[in-house]
Amino acid sequence: MTRDVPDKQEAGERPDLEHLDAAVTHIDTLVSSGSIATSAAKGLLYGLIETLGTLVGDPDLPEHARSGYEDLLESARELRTKL
Repeated sequence: MTRDVPDKQEAGERPDLEHLDAAVTHIDTLVSSGSIATSAAKGLLYGLIETLGTLVGDPDLPEHARSGYEDLLESARELRTKL
């Protein structure tokens, strides 16, 4: 099987902030509507928080991008606290 579009992780690129933001928002929506178990939401948030923490800790990350990831990390932590 051939892939026409290289995987971002293989190319060494960071995941898009918009996609990570959408993931946190989606989890929040599911929790608010009761469509997901709390333990499942916590597990998903754990993975997102770990990913965002790694991105924020990257010394090669430009400062303007770091602030966006930091804000999203804080939002994910607040959602985890809410659970």
